[in-house]
Amino acid sequence: MVDARSRRLEMSRRYAIKAFGSSAVAALSLTLGAPILAAPIFRTYPFQLGVASGEPAPDGFVIWTRLAPDPLAVGHGMPAAAVEVAWIVARDQRMRDVVARGTAFARPELGHAVHVEVGDLEPDRPYWYRFVAGRERSAIGRARTTPAIGQPLDRLRFAVAGCQNYEEGYYTAHRFMAQEDPDFVYCYGDYVYEYRENRFRNWSSGPSEVVRQHVGDEIYTLDDYRRRYAQYKMDVDLQAAHAAAPWFMTWDDHEIDNNWASAADQDDTPQAIFNLRRQMAVQAYYEHMPFRPSALPVGPAMQLYRQAQYGNLLDFNLLDTRQYRTDQPCEDEWGKPCGEINLENAQMLGRQQERWLFDKLGSSKSRWQVLAQQVMMMDLDRMPGAEQTENLDSWAGYRVPRGRVLEQVSRLGLNSVVVLTGDEHQNYAGELHLDGKRPGPKPIATEFVATSISSGGDGEDQRESTKAIQNENSSLKWHNSQRGYVICDVTADQWTTEFKTVDRVTERGGQLRTRKRMAVEHGSPDSLGDA
Repeated sequence: MVDARSRRLEMSRRYAIKAFGSSAVAALSLTLGAPILAAPIFRTYPFQLGVASGEPAPDGFVIWTRLAPDPLAVGHGMPAAAVEVAWIVARDQRMRDVVARGTAFARPELGHAVHVEVGDLEPDRPYWYRFVAGRERSAIGRARTTPAIGQPLDRLRFAVAGCQNYEEGYYTAHRFMAQEDPDFVYCYGDYVYEYRENRFRNWSSGPSEVVRQHVGDEIYTLDDYRRRYAQYKMDVDLQAAHAAAPWFMTWDDHEIDNNWASAADQDDTPQAIFNLRRQMAVQAYYEHMPFRPSALPVGPAMQLYRQAQYGNLLDFNLLDTRQYRTDQPCEDEWGKPCGEINLENAQMLGRQQERWLFDKLGSSKSRWQVLAQQVMMMDLDRMPGAEQTENLDSWAGYRVPRGRVLEQVSRLGLNSVVVLTGDEHQNYAGELHLDGKRPGPKPIATEFVATSISSGGDGEDQRESTKAIQNENSSLKWHNSQRGYVICDVTADQWTTEFKTVDRVTERGGQLRTRKRMAVEHGSPDSLGDA
């Protein structure tokens, strides 16, 4: 009689033969009850989702890949077995001066993703890395360690990007961003969109065919989310941007569901049911991003707020404005005036994250402090006229917690705080006051909002509606409605933001330009202006 363990081994062997070919299976063994495929020969290239690095520190970083020979198929072309993957890190792009190497397992429980924490490296220098599975080699990626904590640092140059709806445009901006040679990339979220496939979009100018279609319906299950990430990550321009520099990742809403807040979604789904969806979405998010293994989700929860320090120049505080917030006020209707925006018990960061942020700000010894987050903090009147109207999914719908953050910055005497934001699908530059419509004598901080990579289609230079908003809100200094990304060039005395825009994303061949340079002097948030 064949016992259950032998049957599982035989099933794994048969699946491996089917997936890789009969010559692929050099050996099958069992470790802790899990079948392991040794030295596979893949029928198709297994590194179709590229490589990435992230979470840089003075002594190392994380490198990532995922084995997926057939990325959109059920099982992504892999057997239900752990596969050994070798990794190599070198000081040179030709991978000759190797400084670290090892092996890891791509496990089916994590969609055959690999997260390797590389350590014992030198601070503030570039490294190159690659993966090997069987006879197959991945592309070579470039990472960079951060300076030692407190180390004098003259300059830092990094990119800000996000909002990349696959159906609404090509990732031309990512290809250009890869050529900028940034020290790192901050992705503010909306890496994928959860929507079902559509043939057209209804723009204000009328129906328009989408640029390329999602595969499948709206995503709910783990397989759904894995397939959606795979479709996005097969884009070679996005792969180029990941291979060019380490990324710091945060999410916004579309990685799970539009406008979600804590355990609430926009459809009034019972919280227990929505948490099941969150759990699957969060696992897929972790599987596809260069996070440390310590960030592995627990149920629907994942630790995302954290800090990176760049010498004595900059403290980079990454925030999570989704997981701990209270539900949107005023029934989450855009622009609806109502008193709920002033609720005393409203939360945007949650009490624990807010205390953590205040502690980090209070102990900072760096020249600049950054709040890297998702939704606009400027308190803009979005519909000029008699009544104040708000974007309720932004900090403007949470006036009390917004006030606490700005008051704490002011109380601590910090005068070089910069807020980096996304979500709006437009570029903005402006000042932060306790009351955005009636600003005080001096701003508390500066905010730069990066436009989308593709969400919103080609866009236009400046919307007439946003011109009216700018006229209504003196704290808003500039706006633009094209696609692109932001480059931040930081020295001890000046922060310069370059707004990079692409003239079109609905077809290939878009051209890049630096649409605007704006700068703010250290210690003078009221100095924001053209650079």
